[in-house]
Amino acid sequence: MAALSTALDPQGSGASVNWDNPQSGAKGSFTPVGQPYPLEGRICRAFHGDIVVKETEESLQGAACREKTAEWALTEVKRSRKG
Repeated sequence: MAALSTALDPQGSGASVNWDNPQSGAKGSFTPVGQPYPLEGRICRAFHGDIVVKETEESLQGAACREKTAEWALTEVKRSRKG
């Protein structure tokens, strides 16, 4: 979640943020798509994610929103397997 929060930061560069979890062996990246936008008093941003768990690759498309001081919360996510 920390990598997603960094990638979605409205003040950020819009660059991809890579992450890995040595305990589970999972790794991937999150990339913001487009500019942040307001929605019902929250700030939202779409994203693309690539995740690898063991030998399974998945691609994510989604959006997340947050209130001014709150954590990002996923509002939509679509998953698809690669390969």
